[in-house]
Amino acid sequence: MNIDLNALSTFCLVAEERNFRAVADRLGVTRSAVSQTMRKLEETMGIALVRRTTRSVSLTEAGQQLYADVSPSIGAIAQAAQAASSLSGAVRGQLRLAVSSIAERFLSGPLLASFADAHPEVQLDIVVTDEEFDIVAEHYDAGVRLGELIEQDMIAVPVSAPQRQLAVCSPEYRDRFGLPQQPRELMGHRCIGWRARPGVAPYRWEFADNDREFAVAVQPDFTTNDMQLMIKLACAGAGITFGMEETFRPHLESGKLVSMLEDYSPVFAGFYLYYPSRRHIAPKLRAFIDHVRLSRER
Repeated sequence: MNIDLNALSTFCLVAEERNFRAVADRLGVTRSAVSQTMRKLEETMGIALVRRTTRSVSLTEAGQQLYADVSPSIGAIAQAAQAASSLSGAVRGQLRLAVSSIAERFLSGPLLASFADAHPEVQLDIVVTDEEFDIVAEHYDAGVRLGELIEQDMIAVPVSAPQRQLAVCSPEYRDRFGLPQQPRELMGHRCIGWRARPGVAPYRWEFADNDREFAVAVQPDFTTNDMQLMIKLACAGAGITFGMEETFRPHLESGKLVSMLEDYSPVFAGFYLYYPSRRHIAPKLRAFIDHVRLSRER
């Protein structure tokens, strides 16, 4: 049996008002429309639900039982719809973000802290992950990752300047072993590599020469999924590591690390906030998108 929820909602109003005209006025329809809805519901259920006279409407025994059973659920549905509708203009609720671990500037604190200060009724739930997955299927509102990794059916808003990757080491390592003059020479050095998880091959270090892109599959002496450990090992003189320039920038400026092979390090699109294309964007996400754009303009 396929029951129309709108018909059940109309029936509940009839049970409360005991008057088709009053129900029609509440719904903004004609009296005949209410009468037709009730007749179709009775035909679907195969039993009379109301008794009609020229002066009154009353419930049959079946109608009384149906009203007692369905009115709490219809009321709960109406309350849920009203609660959801109330969020249409309110910037509040939980905003779930999946963010790449190497989106240093985005994760540095000020952007997120200033948004939270501007919108105190929004709770930010941020998962830092380098796994690639469908943010819609996993119930995230948006994600942040490198532009080249974002699906084409997503809307993307830049959250960083263009990026590049660098090979770096400590001055002590440089003075002891020297620096490679071209990427292939990395195979003869101690390297500190990254991989997403056990059982996956280490990340291949990417370079370019005269617009020809290529990758070097270094054989790391150290492999980890923790960029901070990679930096600590490099600063301690353990070897050469590879990653985003902005991640290394504080250590390069302090002299704890030195870069190499910069002529082979091309610039590419940076990080983007991305989210699915929808007609109605939740106010909490719209507010965050606007905040990101405003921050980029400053």
